[in-house]
Amino acid sequence: MNQHQRNQYDTFKAMHSRPDAFVMANAWDAGSAKLLETLGFAALATTSAGLAFSTGKRDSANGLGREAILKNAADIVNAVNLPVSADLENGFGKSPEDCIQTVQEACEINLAGGSIEDASGEPANPIFDFSLAVERISAVCEMTAKRPFLVTARAENFLHGRPDLDDTILRLQAFERAGADVLYAPGLKTIEDIKLVCDSVSKPVNVVMGLGSSTFSVNQLSAAGVSRISVGGSFARAALGELMRAATEVADKGTFTYLNHVLPDPETTGRFG
Repeated sequence: MNQHQRNQYDTFKAMHSRPDAFVMANAWDAGSAKLLETLGFAALATTSAGLAFSTGKRDSANGLGREAILKNAADIVNAVNLPVSADLENGFGKSPEDCIQTVQEACEINLAGGSIEDASGEPANPIFDFSLAVERISAVCEMTAKRPFLVTARAENFLHGRPDLDDTILRLQAFERAGADVLYAPGLKTIEDIKLVCDSVSKPVNVVMGLGSSTFSVNQLSAAGVSRISVGGSFARAALGELMRAATEVADKGTFTYLNHVLPDPETTGRFG
């Protein structure tokens, strides 16, 4: 651990005590991270989905393992002077020891934090059993107890065909007791469910925008008790959407009006400078 890492962690942790929610933008590579930093975001996160898209894969489960995820995270950490939290998937293994190894390596690349989810990656049984899910988070939190690393524990029911709010809350409460610093249940669809989750725990809650059709504002989420807002892979998909629109225009029409909307070269150079 170095002083810079400690400072980034302290800064990141303090953000979660703000009276209103803050947005933690998700970058998929060093370049997108640098652009997001110029826009004034206070912290960044990685996105395994965005990284997968950039390598021509559907998602990180199809061929992106621990090494690739952490290499990408290190590139982002080294590109910016902001706290960075990493999407560490399910710890890249079933056992608590797998999760510990992943988080140990994450600490070594100066990440300020990271998330571990309870999704198993097995279609027949997509969510780890309750006791194992809690054991995994408990092991990670015990390992990071004296390290500058903010642990986010994710309950993945709503992303895997199990929209069971009661079980999701029970899992988040158990993750809180196990020592998690931030709690996260991606896929909640209503502001009422989000508020119920926030009211059911005492630790900060992260909510992701960009999944489905929910487009709650920062003010709405703050009023519901949310501490942190992320955007997952949606910024990466927004960039891909612009690429598709521009390329489709050229391919189908032979015109180049998309150039009216590109980031001007001097501004691009300035932001990367």
